[in-house]
Amino acid sequence: MIGTIANTSTILIGSVVGSTLKKGIGEKYKTVMMDAMGLAATGLGINSIVQAMPESRYHVLFIVSLALGGLIGTRLDLASAFDRVVSKISRGSNLAQGLSTAILLFCAGTLSILGPMQSALQGDNTFLFTNAILDGITSIVLSSTFGFGVAISAGVLFCWQGSIYMLARVIEPFITDPLMTEISLVGGILILSSGLGILNIKQIKTLNLLPALLVPLVAVTILTALGIGWRMPGARPISGMGQQDSYMQDKQRK
Repeated sequence: MIGTIANTSTILIGSVVGSTLKKGIGEKYKTVMMDAMGLAATGLGINSIVQAMPESRYHVLFIVSLALGGLIGTRLDLASAFDRVVSKISRGSNLAQGLSTAILLFCAGTLSILGPMQSALQGDNTFLFTNAILDGITSIVLSSTFGFGVAISAGVLFCWQGSIYMLARVIEPFITDPLMTEISLVGGILILSSGLGILNIKQIKTLNLLPALLVPLVAVTILTALGIGWRMPGARPISGMGQQDSYMQDKQRK
């Protein structure tokens, strides 16, 4: 839970810092901070993809996951639902607008969902620490406009990530390494899309793609039960000498 505690703490600190800036933050400073966060998210997404793809047993599953998940998310119109909830809650109240925006931004992101899972199952808090910095910067910007009340979102985030963490620990016996690899691969792509959006390179409705994280859970479970696991013809691990040695040993045995 250390990653979640760090994430919550940065929101509280960011809210204190932002609320002391009565005149708000200059536009040029907001821009450079968001550019930095966009680059960080983009780099983290690419790194996750590069690490997970060579380990994937189902090299086309991430494509199917994104396509099918995108169709489901678009059918449910999650992005528009997000906007409607913000508008409904924030109507007539400046603080409510800032608080509702903060809660949804902090809780609905890929890092906030995948991070607690990775922390619980692998003991890796990289996603949560990165998310902590992103949320800290965002809380500074929001609280400079809407006031210290934005800090309430930290409690909501703690409950949200804590619930995902505890759920992941409960279902840990059923989460296999191949499944976590596929989820990490899809998650890395979603993080990359978020980074591109922050940088205003390509505005992708990442919220509509969130169901893609559930597709590997169903697909890998079924494929494992059927004893199916494959790599694309000619595919081989591309990172690490140990992986190359394993590939050569498999080839010699054949």
